[in-house]
Amino acid sequence: MVDTPWNGDGDVRDAAGQLVELALGHLFSAALRTAARCRIADHLAAGPRTAEQLAARTGTDPGHLRRVLRYLATRGLFREGGGGAFHLTPLADAIRTDVPDSLHAAVLMLTDPSFVRNSAGLEETVRAAGPSFARLFGKPFFDHLAGDPELRELFDAGMTSLSGPVDAVIAGTYPFPEKGTVVDVGGGRGGLLRAVLRGRPGLTGVLYDQAPAVSTHVLADDDGVRGRWRAEAGDFFAAVPEGGDLYVLKQVLHDWPDEACLRILRNCRAVMAPDARLLIVDCVLPVGNEPHVGKTLDVAMAAIVDGRERTEDEFAALLVGAGLRLTRILPTDAFPSIVEAEAAF
Repeated sequence: MVDTPWNGDGDVRDAAGQLVELALGHLFSAALRTAARCRIADHLAAGPRTAEQLAARTGTDPGHLRRVLRYLATRGLFREGGGGAFHLTPLADAIRTDVPDSLHAAVLMLTDPSFVRNSAGLEETVRAAGPSFARLFGKPFFDHLAGDPELRELFDAGMTSLSGPVDAVIAGTYPFPEKGTVVDVGGGRGGLLRAVLRGRPGLTGVLYDQAPAVSTHVLADDDGVRGRWRAEAGDFFAAVPEGGDLYVLKQVLHDWPDEACLRILRNCRAVMAPDARLLIVDCVLPVGNEPHVGKTLDVAMAAIVDGRERTEDEFAALLVGAGLRLTRILPTDAFPSIVEAEAAF
């Protein structure tokens, strides 16, 4: 008899059940998408409901809906109580569409069929050492977005949804100066810049990104930042605006391989004054085997855009290559950390 290695908490007989759960992980993503599409959390906002009651409101089959909700409840998304009624949980509450910083759009983006199809091509990413997206869809991810307005709208909405809770945490964690200019490089629709300016009435800001993102920015509708910002369209691979006291790259570098990141960082370094600072807001991967959302995102970045999440040492090496020096890393209550750097002389 051949010994079978098993490093789980139980004996080898546990392996089958645990591997079935792992191998069918894609079903949980599908179940989560189903609940989001049917807006189950919205229907539970007024109180618990049975699968039959929910099915009547969502136009679904009660038996199948109950099975999906029971499955989601095993991971803390909803809770089945007495009489077969399902309850909201804090996790499920976050995908209601009527709450501040709702993650509903983020869930729909991350579970979109294009992303699911791309994940199924992960083996090609590993074998070819490059993203599977371009091979599956004929163009690199961002080029594909430019030619698919519907996916672009979903992506922008999803990223805004994901950014909302993070922006407030970043603005509240880093000791932003009372005065000066913050340049948000690749800042999307400006959620982070808005959060920062709200908290520092003496600051001004520049939102810098490509035209499609900047054209839908959220700054003009906020009286709390009126007159203290400007939006500028451009390409951070070519140049970044001058005159900043603080440059911010929030979830930008993880989209790109090292060579591309160096171009962005060198463009920032070229316009930084001696006392200016650069903030990189990205996951900082812990060493070892502990779970971290960044390790999940790292694989997603590899498959979609040839990007990556990085460890502290990898950030430090990248910054050195751009003429910068890592000064500190600030953990946050959200999944990214804040990597602070200054010009090296």
